Amino acid sequence: MRIGHGYDAHRYEKGRRFILGGVEIDCPFGMVAHSDGDVLAHAIIDALFGAAGLPDIGRQFPDTDDKYKGISSMELLREAVDMVRQAGFRAAYIDCTVICEEPKLSKYVEDMKRSLAENSGLKPRQINVKATTEEKMGFTGALEGISAHAVCLLEEHSRSQSM
Repeated sequence: MRIGHGYDAHRYEKGRRFILGGVEIDCPFGMVAHSDGDVLAHAIIDALFGAAGLPDIGRQFPDTDDKYKGISSMELLREAVDMVRQAGFRAAYIDCTVICEEPKLSKYVEDMKRSLAENSGLKPRQINVKATTEEKMGFTGALEGISAHAVCLLEEHSRSQSM
């Protein structure tokens, strides 16, 4: 077993799409990013890479490469899962926390779990998504942005097996 931790944060900007866990959320603002800005997916990807001993998301999918401009983070997640599998591991469990004041996320959590499971080859019961605020403190409390943490457990497996 190996454990990995991932973190990501993005600032908000009015008029952008708000994508979280592969789910589009109706909101007047979204994340500023080279890709679709899905902080939850990015934190998960970094947790997976960390546990597998692979380079971080910024080195694997650099924001200086135009092929990743506007890309769906679900596509990046699928590619990351394949890279982890090629390294000889598969995810056993992923636990995540999203930190933001707005929008309220509780009604989207199950959809996010389903989307993340579908795009990672896991079952929804192998993924936990929680949302919290920072009680109006810090950049998330000031509605300047959003952040997410993810922890994953990987187990070794034969490279010929699927994730």
